[in-house]
Amino acid sequence: MPVNICVLAKQVVDPEMPAAAFRIDPDARQVVPPANIPPVVNGFDENAVEAALQIKDGQGANITVISSGTSFALDVMKKPLSMGADELVLLQDDAFANSVDSFFTVQLLTAAIKKLGGFDLIICGRQASDWDNAQVPLGVAETLGMACITLGKKVDVQDSKVVVERLAPDGFEVVEADLPALVTVSNELGQPRYPTLRGIMAATRKRPTLWTTGDLDIDDAQLEPRLTLHDLFVPERDQDCEIIEGDDDVDAARKLALRLREDRLI
Repeated sequence: MPVNICVLAKQVVDPEMPAAAFRIDPDARQVVPPANIPPVVNGFDENAVEAALQIKDGQGANITVISSGTSFALDVMKKPLSMGADELVLLQDDAFANSVDSFFTVQLLTAAIKKLGGFDLIICGRQASDWDNAQVPLGVAETLGMACITLGKKVDVQDSKVVVERLAPDGFEVVEADLPALVTVSNELGQPRYPTLRGIMAATRKRPTLWTTGDLDIDDAQLEPRLTLHDLFVPERDQDCEIIEGDDDVDAARKLALRLREDRLI
């Protein structure tokens, strides 16, 4: 019987965009998406799609991709479909803007997973390139009461168990857990496959499922933020260089040592 797999993916600002194009709205405390640079699917999440597709290639699987946000670029978010995923569910609502609060995002994603009837295996990227919190997968696993294996570089399903080659400081370790389970993967899994022309055409014909707050079994208390963002800014760099001179190299070195000692650096 095919494995029922969910992949959690996120639309993010392109991390490869020029630094000069990066802007922050100080009043809204939000990153301003550049008008001429389209967003992308988070890179680690593409690795998660690839991990799911490898299982599908080996033994068959049904793959559903879920994402939450406020405004999706469909041509971007359909990329997992063009790679070979089967379904795409987008949680899109202005009320879903609080993406910095991982607890908030966890409530949305778990509500969608429950509405879809649950999955045998949930695969996520190890972290998102915008906030780099790496908290949402752990929260989803905790909320759904399932085992969580992090930093996978290879994922396989055998006899109702997930078997993961997990990254370790000196190599990797093999970990397994009973299904249902959640696994996060890293880029060591390998380069995600490129969409084929046939896959792109098939994705063009597919319509994603769009859900708002009213479609999810979630109450107002679950949407209350647990985290408040007080400020968001680009750090300013200020360098001050002082040249220590002396009568000769030895004298300059002596004065440098004295100055460093005065500043309690040595």
